[in-house]
Amino acid sequence: MDSKKLHIFFVPFLSPGHMIPMVDMARLFAARSVTSTIVTTTANAALILPTITGVDLIHLLTVPFSSSQENLTAFPTPELTPSFIESINTLETPVKTLVQIHSPDFIISDVFFPWSANLGVPRISFHGSNFFSTILSITTGKLKLHETVSGDDELFLVPGLPHRIELTRRMLPELLQSNKEFIDEMGEANRRSFGMVVNSFYEIEPEYVDMFKGLGSKVWTVGSLSVWNEDTLDKHERGGKANVDVNKCLAWLDKKKPRSVLYVCFGSLGRFTKTQLEELAAGLHGSGHPFIWVVREEASSVEEHEEEQAMNEKLMVDVLKVGVSVGVKVCSLMKEERTLVKREEIRMAVEEVMGCGEEVEERRKKAEELGEMARRAVQEGGSSFQDMDSLMQVMLMEIKTSSAEVDGDVANKNK
Repeated sequence: MDSKKLHIFFVPFLSPGHMIPMVDMARLFAARSVTSTIVTTTANAALILPTITGVDLIHLLTVPFSSSQENLTAFPTPELTPSFIESINTLETPVKTLVQIHSPDFIISDVFFPWSANLGVPRISFHGSNFFSTILSITTGKLKLHETVSGDDELFLVPGLPHRIELTRRMLPELLQSNKEFIDEMGEANRRSFGMVVNSFYEIEPEYVDMFKGLGSKVWTVGSLSVWNEDTLDKHERGGKANVDVNKCLAWLDKKKPRSVLYVCFGSLGRFTKTQLEELAAGLHGSGHPFIWVVREEASSVEEHEEEQAMNEKLMVDVLKVGVSVGVKVCSLMKEERTLVKREEIRMAVEEVMGCGEEVEERRKKAEELGEMARRAVQEGGSSFQDMDSLMQVMLMEIKTSSAEVDGDVANKNK
Protein backbone atom coordinates (compact mmCIF):
# COMPACT_ATOMS: atom_id res chain seq x y z
CA MET A 1 0.00 0.00 0.00
CA ASP A 2 1.48 3.36 -0.97
CA SER A 3 1.00 6.79 0.58
CA LYS A 4 -1.46 7.86 -2.10
CA LYS A 5 -4.02 5.59 -0.46
CA LEU A 6 -3.50 7.18 2.94
CA HIS A 7 -6.10 9.74 4.02
CA ILE A 8 -5.66 11.85 7.16
CA PHE A 9 -8.06 14.23 8.91
CA PHE A 10 -6.35 17.22 10.57
CA VAL A 11 -8.40 18.89 13.32
CA PRO A 12 -6.63 22.01 14.66
CA PHE A 13 -7.54 23.89 17.81
CA LEU A 14 -9.27 27.19 17.12
CA SER A 15 -6.34 29.50 17.70
CA PRO A 16 -3.66 30.80 15.27
CA GLY A 17 -0.77 29.35 17.28
CA HIS A 18 -2.32 25.90 16.92
CA MET A 19 -3.87 26.22 13.46
CA ILE A 20 -0.79 27.47 11.60
CA PRO A 21 1.54 24.56 12.50
CA MET A 22 -1.28 22.06 11.92
CA VAL A 23 -1.81 23.46 8.41
CA ASP A 24 1.95 23.29 7.83
CA MET A 25 1.81 19.63 8.82
CA ALA A 26 -1.07 18.95 6.44
CA ARG A 27 0.98 20.55 3.66
CA LEU A 28 3.91 18.36 4.65
CA PHE A 29 1.87 15.16 4.35
CA ALA A 30 0.31 16.33 1.09
CA ALA A 31 3.80 16.88 -0.31
CA ARG A 32 4.36 13.18 0.38
CA SER A 33 1.28 12.21 -1.67
CA VAL A 34 -1.04 11.79 1.32
CA THR A 35 -4.62 13.02 1.00
CA SER A 36 -4.90 15.60 3.76
CA THR A 37 -8.24 17.02 4.90
CA ILE A 38 -8.38 19.93 7.35
CA VAL A 39 -11.56 20.06 9.42
CA THR A 40 -12.48 23.34 11.10
CA THR A 41 -15.29 25.84 11.60
CA THR A 42 -16.56 28.15 8.88
CA ALA A 43 -14.82 31.33 10.08
CA ASN A 44 -11.50 29.56 10.57
CA ALA A 45 -11.80 27.87 7.17
CA ALA A 46 -11.84 31.33 5.61
CA LEU A 47 -8.50 32.04 7.29
CA ILE A 48 -6.96 28.74 6.19
CA LEU A 49 -8.21 28.63 2.59
CA PRO A 50 -5.75 31.19 1.12
CA THR A 51 -2.81 29.24 2.60
CA ILE A 52 -3.75 25.97 0.89
CA THR A 53 -5.18 27.19 -2.41
CA GLY A 54 -3.32 25.49 -5.24
CA VAL A 55 -1.77 22.84 -2.98
CA ASP A 56 -2.49 19.38 -4.33
CA LEU A 57 -4.15 16.75 -2.13
CA ILE A 58 -5.28 19.21 0.57
CA HIS A 59 -9.00 19.58 1.19
CA LEU A 60 -11.03 21.68 3.60
CA LEU A 61 -14.22 20.62 5.38
CA THR A 62 -16.27 22.79 7.73
CA VAL A 63 -18.34 22.02 10.80
CA PRO A 64 -20.79 24.20 12.74
CA PHE A 65 -19.78 25.64 16.10
CA SER A 66 -21.98 26.41 19.09
CA SER A 67 -20.26 29.68 19.97
CA SER A 68 -20.53 32.89 17.95
CA GLN A 69 -16.79 33.34 18.52
CA GLU A 70 -14.90 30.69 16.57
CA ASN A 71 -11.33 31.68 17.41
CA LEU A 72 -9.60 32.66 20.64
CA THR A 73 -8.52 35.94 19.03
CA ALA A 74 -12.21 36.95 18.82
CA PHE A 75 -12.74 36.86 22.58
CA PRO A 76 -13.02 40.34 24.09
CA THR A 77 -11.89 39.26 27.57
CA PRO A 78 -9.89 36.29 28.88
CA GLU A 79 -12.67 35.45 31.33
CA LEU A 80 -14.56 33.93 28.38
CA THR A 81 -11.74 31.49 27.60
CA PRO A 82 -12.97 28.70 29.93
CA SER A 83 -16.39 28.79 28.26
CA PHE A 84 -14.68 28.62 24.88
CA ILE A 85 -12.76 25.52 25.94
CA GLU A 86 -15.97 23.90 27.16
CA SER A 87 -17.77 24.71 23.92
CA ILE A 88 -15.21 22.86 21.79
CA ASN A 89 -16.73 19.59 22.97
CA THR A 90 -19.74 20.37 20.76
CA LEU A 91 -17.50 19.76 17.74
CA GLU A 92 -17.44 16.02 18.41
CA THR A 93 -20.77 15.18 16.77
CA PRO A 94 -20.27 17.05 13.45
CA VAL A 95 -16.68 15.82 13.16
CA LYS A 96 -17.86 12.26 13.81
CA THR A 97 -20.40 12.65 11.00
CA LEU A 98 -17.63 13.71 8.59
CA VAL A 99 -15.52 10.73 9.69
CA GLN A 100 -18.37 8.38 8.87
CA ILE A 101 -18.83 9.99 5.45
CA HIS A 102 -15.19 10.26 4.37
CA SER A 103 -13.60 7.32 6.25
CA PRO A 104 -10.13 8.75 6.94
CA ASP A 105 -7.43 6.29 7.98
CA PHE A 106 -6.14 8.54 10.78
CA ILE A 107 -7.05 11.67 12.67
CA ILE A 108 -4.35 14.08 13.78
CA SER A 109 -6.05 16.37 16.27
CA ASP A 110 -4.99 18.95 18.80
CA VAL A 111 -4.35 17.76 22.35
CA PHE A 112 -7.21 20.05 23.44
CA PHE A 113 -9.67 17.79 21.58
CA PRO A 114 -9.69 14.66 23.79
CA TRP A 115 -13.06 13.62 22.37
CA SER A 116 -11.36 12.90 19.04
CA ALA A 117 -10.01 9.67 20.54
CA ASN A 118 -13.61 8.38 20.56
CA LEU A 119 -14.36 8.52 16.83
CA GLY A 120 -13.44 4.96 15.87
CA VAL A 121 -10.38 6.02 13.85
CA PRO A 122 -6.76 5.86 15.08
CA ARG A 123 -6.03 9.23 16.61
CA ILE A 124 -2.64 10.94 16.86
CA SER A 125 -2.58 13.92 19.20
CA PHE A 126 -0.78 17.08 18.15
CA HIS A 127 1.26 19.07 20.67
CA GLY A 128 2.26 22.53 19.50
CA SER A 129 4.38 23.07 22.59
CA ASN A 130 7.67 21.45 23.59
CA PHE A 131 8.61 18.34 25.57
CA PHE A 132 10.13 20.41 28.37
CA SER A 133 6.90 22.23 29.24
CA THR A 134 4.86 19.06 28.79
CA ILE A 135 7.06 17.11 31.22
CA LEU A 136 6.95 19.95 33.74
CA SER A 137 3.15 19.95 33.58
CA ILE A 138 2.88 16.16 33.83
CA THR A 139 5.33 15.90 36.73
CA THR A 140 3.84 18.81 38.64
CA GLY A 141 0.30 17.53 38.20
CA LYS A 142 1.08 13.88 38.94
CA LEU A 143 3.09 14.61 42.10
CA LYS A 144 0.86 17.55 43.07
CA LEU A 145 3.99 19.59 43.68
CA HIS A 146 2.06 22.85 43.82
CA GLU A 147 0.19 21.50 46.84
CA THR A 148 3.40 20.90 48.79
CA VAL A 149 4.08 24.61 49.33
CA SER A 150 2.25 26.94 51.69
CA GLY A 151 2.22 30.07 49.55
CA ASP A 152 1.71 31.04 45.92
CA ASP A 153 5.19 32.55 45.70
CA GLU A 154 7.07 29.74 47.46
CA LEU A 155 9.43 27.84 45.15
CA PHE A 156 9.20 24.09 44.71
CA LEU A 157 11.68 21.89 42.90
CA VAL A 158 10.53 19.71 39.99
CA PRO A 159 12.39 16.43 40.63
CA GLY A 160 13.91 13.97 38.19
CA LEU A 161 14.89 16.49 35.50
CA PRO A 162 18.27 16.90 33.78
CA HIS A 163 18.27 20.56 34.90
CA ARG A 164 17.39 22.17 38.21
CA ILE A 165 14.00 23.77 37.63
CA GLU A 166 12.06 25.58 40.33
CA LEU A 167 8.52 26.91 39.95
CA THR A 168 5.86 28.59 42.02
CA ARG A 169 2.11 28.18 41.90
CA ARG A 170 1.82 31.54 40.18
CA MET A 171 4.04 30.32 37.34
CA LEU A 172 1.77 27.39 36.50
CA PRO A 173 -0.83 27.56 33.71
CA GLU A 174 -4.25 28.22 35.23
CA LEU A 175 -5.65 25.23 33.35
CA LEU A 176 -3.34 22.95 35.34
CA GLN A 177 -4.69 24.28 38.62
CA SER A 178 -8.30 25.14 37.91
CA ASN A 179 -9.52 22.47 35.51
CA LYS A 180 -8.10 19.15 36.70
CA GLU A 181 -11.00 17.25 35.13
CA PHE A 182 -10.14 18.51 31.65
CA ILE A 183 -6.42 17.84 32.22
CA ASP A 184 -7.23 14.27 33.25
CA GLU A 185 -9.49 13.88 30.23
CA MET A 186 -6.69 14.96 27.89
CA GLY A 187 -4.25 12.58 29.59
CA GLU A 188 -6.62 9.64 29.30
CA ALA A 189 -7.30 10.42 25.63
CA ASN A 190 -3.54 10.56 24.95
CA ARG A 191 -3.10 7.13 26.53
CA ARG A 192 -5.80 5.71 24.25
CA SER A 193 -4.42 7.43 21.15
CA PHE A 194 -2.22 5.79 18.53
CA GLY A 195 0.60 8.19 19.31
CA MET A 196 1.67 11.81 19.44
CA VAL A 197 3.37 14.32 17.14
CA VAL A 198 5.18 17.31 18.62
CA ASN A 199 6.23 20.54 16.93
CA SER A 200 9.78 20.29 18.22
CA PHE A 201 13.00 18.67 17.10
CA TYR A 202 15.31 16.28 18.91
CA GLU A 203 18.45 18.41 19.04
CA ILE A 204 16.85 21.32 20.89
CA GLU A 205 15.78 19.25 23.92
CA PRO A 206 17.22 15.71 23.58
CA GLU A 207 17.07 14.83 27.29
CA TYR A 208 13.39 15.73 27.47
CA VAL A 209 12.46 13.90 24.27
CA ASP A 210 14.14 10.79 25.70
CA MET A 211 12.38 11.27 29.04
CA PHE A 212 9.00 11.50 27.33
CA LYS A 213 9.63 8.43 25.20
CA GLY A 214 10.61 6.66 28.41
CA LEU A 215 7.03 7.13 29.62
CA GLY A 216 5.98 4.55 27.02
CA SER A 217 4.32 6.85 24.49
CA LYS A 218 4.78 6.54 20.76
CA VAL A 219 5.95 9.99 19.81
CA TRP A 220 7.38 11.64 16.71
CA THR A 221 9.18 14.99 16.55
CA VAL A 222 8.26 16.66 13.26
CA GLY A 223 9.32 20.25 13.94
CA SER A 224 10.01 22.89 13.45
CA LEU A 225 7.01 22.85 11.13
CA SER A 226 7.52 26.47 10.10
CA VAL A 227 10.95 25.53 8.75
CA TRP A 228 9.46 22.80 6.55
CA ASN A 229 7.22 25.41 4.92
CA GLU A 230 9.35 27.16 2.29
CA ASP A 231 6.48 29.27 0.93
CA THR A 232 7.74 32.69 2.03
CA LEU A 233 4.63 34.59 0.90
CA ASP A 234 2.38 32.21 2.82
CA LYS A 235 4.40 32.64 6.01
CA HIS A 236 4.37 36.43 5.63
CA GLU A 237 0.60 36.74 5.23
CA ARG A 238 -1.05 33.90 7.14
CA GLY A 239 -0.87 35.76 10.46
CA GLY A 240 -2.69 38.73 8.96
CA LYS A 241 -1.46 41.61 6.84
CA ALA A 242 0.35 44.51 8.45
CA ASN A 243 -1.27 47.95 8.43
CA VAL A 244 2.06 49.64 7.72
CA ASP A 245 3.87 50.12 4.42
CA VAL A 246 6.05 47.01 4.07
CA ASN A 247 8.41 48.67 1.60
CA LYS A 248 8.92 51.62 3.93
CA CYS A 249 9.68 49.21 6.77
CA LEU A 250 12.21 47.32 4.65
CA ALA A 251 13.84 50.56 3.52
CA TRP A 252 14.22 51.57 7.17
CA LEU A 253 15.79 48.18 7.99
CA ASP A 254 18.24 48.51 5.10
CA LYS A 255 19.68 51.58 6.77
CA LYS A 256 20.44 49.71 10.00
CA LYS A 257 23.53 47.71 10.83
CA PRO A 258 23.26 43.89 10.87
CA ARG A 259 21.98 42.51 14.22
CA SER A 260 21.18 46.01 15.47
CA VAL A 261 17.34 45.88 15.35
CA LEU A 262 15.19 44.23 18.01
CA TYR A 263 12.02 42.46 16.81
CA VAL A 264 9.21 42.41 19.38
CA CYS A 265 6.09 40.28 18.92
CA PHE A 266 3.81 38.62 21.47
CA GLY A 267 1.64 36.70 19.00
CA SER A 268 -2.00 37.02 18.06
CA LEU A 269 -3.12 36.46 21.66
CA GLY A 270 -0.60 38.79 23.25
CA ARG A 271 -2.71 41.58 24.72
CA PHE A 272 -1.99 44.00 27.54
CA THR A 273 -3.47 46.46 29.94
CA LYS A 274 -2.94 50.09 28.98
CA THR A 275 -0.46 50.51 31.84
CA GLN A 276 1.61 47.50 30.80
CA LEU A 277 1.58 48.67 27.19
CA GLU A 278 2.92 52.07 28.28
CA GLU A 279 5.67 50.43 30.34
CA LEU A 280 6.66 48.26 27.40
CA ALA A 281 6.86 51.24 25.08
CA ALA A 282 8.89 53.25 27.58
CA GLY A 283 11.25 50.35 28.24
CA LEU A 284 11.87 49.73 24.56
CA HIS A 285 12.44 53.41 23.81
CA GLY A 286 14.63 53.75 26.88
CA SER A 287 16.93 50.96 25.72
CA GLY A 288 18.28 53.16 22.94
CA HIS A 289 18.17 50.26 20.45
CA PRO A 290 16.12 50.46 17.23
CA PHE A 291 13.19 48.05 17.25
CA ILE A 292 10.18 46.82 15.31
CA TRP A 293 7.21 46.10 17.54
CA VAL A 294 4.19 44.20 16.21
CA VAL A 295 1.13 45.47 18.11
CA ARG A 296 -2.47 44.43 17.71
CA GLU A 297 -4.86 47.29 16.99
CA GLU A 298 -6.78 46.47 20.19
CA ALA A 299 -3.63 45.49 22.10
CA SER A 300 -4.71 47.24 25.28
CA SER A 301 -8.30 45.96 25.30
CA VAL A 302 -7.77 42.77 27.27
CA GLU A 303 -5.14 40.89 29.20
CA GLU A 304 -2.14 38.94 28.00
CA HIS A 305 -2.64 35.29 27.06
CA GLU A 306 -0.84 32.99 29.47
CA GLU A 307 -0.76 29.28 28.53
CA GLU A 308 2.57 27.80 29.73
CA GLN A 309 4.71 30.86 29.03
CA ALA A 310 6.46 30.75 32.41
CA MET A 311 7.59 27.20 31.61
CA ASN A 312 8.71 28.25 28.14
CA GLU A 313 10.72 31.03 29.78
CA LYS A 314 12.50 28.41 31.94
CA LEU A 315 13.39 26.49 28.78
CA MET A 316 14.76 29.55 26.96
CA VAL A 317 16.60 31.08 29.93
CA ASP A 318 17.69 28.19 32.18
CA VAL A 319 18.06 25.27 29.77
CA LEU A 320 18.89 26.62 26.30
CA LYS A 321 20.37 29.87 27.65
CA VAL A 322 19.28 31.93 24.66
CA GLY A 323 16.76 34.13 26.47
CA VAL A 324 16.61 36.76 29.20
CA SER A 325 13.91 37.01 31.86
CA VAL A 326 12.10 40.32 32.40
CA GLY A 327 10.98 39.29 35.87
CA VAL A 328 7.42 38.03 35.31
CA LYS A 329 6.35 36.25 38.50
CA VAL A 330 2.69 35.45 37.85
CA CYS A 331 1.16 33.41 35.03
CA SER A 332 -2.50 34.42 35.10
CA LEU A 333 -5.33 35.63 32.91
CA MET A 334 -6.54 37.96 35.65
CA LYS A 335 -4.95 41.41 35.83
CA GLU A 336 -5.56 41.59 39.58
CA GLU A 337 -3.24 38.63 40.10
CA ARG A 338 -0.36 39.76 37.88
CA THR A 339 2.50 42.06 38.72
CA LEU A 340 3.41 44.91 36.43
CA VAL A 341 6.68 44.51 34.52
CA LYS A 342 8.20 47.96 34.78
CA ARG A 343 10.00 49.92 32.09
CA GLU A 344 13.39 49.69 33.78
CA GLU A 345 13.18 45.89 33.93
CA ILE A 346 12.31 45.83 30.23
CA ARG A 347 15.11 48.25 29.37
CA MET A 348 17.67 46.15 31.25
CA ALA A 349 16.45 42.94 29.58
CA VAL A 350 16.75 44.53 26.13
CA GLU A 351 20.26 45.64 26.97
CA GLU A 352 21.18 42.08 27.98
CA VAL A 353 19.96 40.84 24.59
CA MET A 354 21.15 43.66 22.33
CA GLY A 355 24.19 44.99 24.15
CA CYS A 356 27.84 44.00 24.09
CA GLY A 357 29.94 41.61 26.11
CA GLU A 358 30.90 37.96 26.38
CA GLU A 359 27.52 36.76 27.70
CA VAL A 360 25.62 38.59 24.96
CA GLU A 361 27.82 37.14 22.22
CA GLU A 362 27.54 33.65 23.71
CA ARG A 363 23.76 33.95 23.76
CA ARG A 364 23.69 35.06 20.13
CA LYS A 365 26.02 32.25 19.13
CA LYS A 366 23.79 29.65 20.79
CA ALA A 367 20.69 31.11 19.13
CA GLU A 368 22.36 30.88 15.73
CA GLU A 369 23.40 27.29 16.44
CA LEU A 370 19.83 26.36 17.37
CA GLY A 371 18.57 27.95 14.15
CA GLU A 372 21.01 25.89 12.13
CA MET A 373 20.01 22.75 14.05
CA ALA A 374 16.36 23.44 13.20
CA ARG A 375 17.19 23.74 9.50
CA ARG A 376 19.26 20.54 9.49
CA ALA A 377 16.52 18.63 11.35
CA VAL A 378 14.07 18.96 8.44
CA GLN A 379 16.61 18.25 5.71
CA GLU A 380 17.04 14.76 4.28
CA GLY A 381 18.70 12.62 6.93
CA GLY A 382 17.81 15.07 9.73
CA SER A 383 16.07 13.98 12.92
CA SER A 384 12.65 15.42 12.03
CA PHE A 385 12.94 14.19 8.45
CA GLN A 386 13.63 10.67 9.75
CA ASP A 387 10.78 10.86 12.27
CA MET A 388 8.44 11.95 9.50
CA ASP A 389 9.51 8.94 7.43
CA SER A 390 9.05 6.68 10.44
CA LEU A 391 5.58 8.07 11.14
CA MET A 392 4.52 7.53 7.54
CA GLN A 393 5.74 3.94 7.56
CA VAL A 394 4.03 3.16 10.87
CA MET A 395 0.74 4.63 9.64
CA LEU A 396 0.89 2.69 6.39
CA MET A 397 1.69 -0.51 8.25
CA GLU A 398 -1.21 0.09 10.64
CA ILE A 399 -3.82 0.48 7.91
CA LYS A 400 -2.33 -2.48 6.02
CA THR A 401 -2.64 -4.63 9.15
CA SER A 402 -6.17 -3.38 9.84
CA SER A 403 -7.16 -4.11 6.24
CA ALA A 404 -5.75 -7.63 6.48
CA GLU A 405 -7.67 -8.25 9.71
CA VAL A 406 -10.92 -7.06 8.12
CA ASP A 407 -10.32 -9.31 5.08
CA GLY A 408 -9.65 -12.21 7.44
CA ASP A 409 -12.86 -11.62 9.36
CA VAL A 410 -14.84 -11.50 6.11
CA ALA A 411 -13.23 -14.73 4.90
CA ASN A 412 -14.04 -16.50 8.17
CA LYS A 413 -17.66 -15.39 7.99
CA ASN A 414 -17.95 -16.75 4.45
CA LYS A 415 -16.70 -20.22 5.42
